[in-house]
Amino acid sequence: MIRVLIVDDTQTIRLALRAILESDPELAVAGEAGNGEEALAFCRKFRPDIVTMDINMPVMDGYEAIRQIMNKTPCPIVVITDTGSQSLMEVSFKALALGALTVLPKPKEYSPDNAEAKNLIHQIKTMAAVKVVRRSLKMESTPALIDKDGGQPTDPTKKTVSFKPRKEAQLVAIGLSTGGPLALQTVLSGLPSSFPLPIVIVQHISHGFIFGLASWLSKTTPFRCKVGEHEETIQPGTVYFAPDNTHMTVMGNGKLRLDASEPVGGHRPSATVLFESVARNFGAKAIGILLTGMGVDGAQGLKAMHQAGAYTIAQNEASSAVFSMPKAAIELNAVEEILDLNQIAPWLRSLTEKIPEQKEDPRDRRNG
Repeated sequence: MIRVLIVDDTQTIRLALRAILESDPELAVAGEAGNGEEALAFCRKFRPDIVTMDINMPVMDGYEAIRQIMNKTPCPIVVITDTGSQSLMEVSFKALALGALTVLPKPKEYSPDNAEAKNLIHQIKTMAAVKVVRRSLKMESTPALIDKDGGQPTDPTKKTVSFKPRKEAQLVAIGLSTGGPLALQTVLSGLPSSFPLPIVIVQHISHGFIFGLASWLSKTTPFRCKVGEHEETIQPGTVYFAPDNTHMTVMGNGKLRLDASEPVGGHRPSATVLFESVARNFGAKAIGILLTGMGVDGAQGLKAMHQAGAYTIAQNEASSAVFSMPKAAIELNAVEEILDLNQIAPWLRSLTEKIPEQKEDPRDRRNG
């Protein structure tokens, strides 16, 4: 049985969350708190398995509560917030740097049968299994994930990069899901603003949060991060996210294509759809990366990239919040390199040293 502490200053929201969570026989609401101070006291006394955390609350807000809980009684924390305010969403993502694992929307209905409620239950059960580490009260930007065996993350300088690029890369494509925002912040923060390749990303995230994620990463990494637009030409130094409920592909002329065709493997956007377009139009001149996430989306697409000659990477199990997506690609023999999260940015930096400048404009390529 997974014991959940619900933290929110609004009673109706607490009742809605309780009704949703207790509809699953594997979940039990261990208690409720109306502010961060009450939540901290409850965690000290009863040690819940997971906490759902509001941000705007009296006495002690959720931001400070996360900081205190992760220092004194660390446990998995899921931020549940409104999607109507851009600034509130950015603060919610900032909470990930303090140790929260993911951000979800507040429920709009009490019914446990709708898709939003089912996603909430699934996320709570998944996040409850993630091991977290005690964090310093001064720590605000390092990853909350640790080696599942209790060790420290691998020192990336201890791994010798052996990749010798066959052809000059023109873009990086990334797919990820649960645990993705903080993993992306870790990778992007380790790259210079002069990184010479565009980065295109499919991040599975609750509806309404993708613009907030892009805005937060723009402020916490060296990159301009944005939601991709139809027929937009990708540029170095920019990170492009697939929009909500829309597939994103990259054509041979370097332009993005957005469409609302059928979901692939239950996903729209789909990392596999993005990866297959990159394989088709860029072949060996691309790098594909699968990071932490639930399910198997992206595995088949990464295999297509691998078969087309692209260099492919999967995050290792020790540093993944959820290993399902990288594991699926590894099992398909779609991966040339398995790296700790903290190794990926140094690896990409070493690669860019071999690429002094972009010699070929993607817009000159044939239209895919």
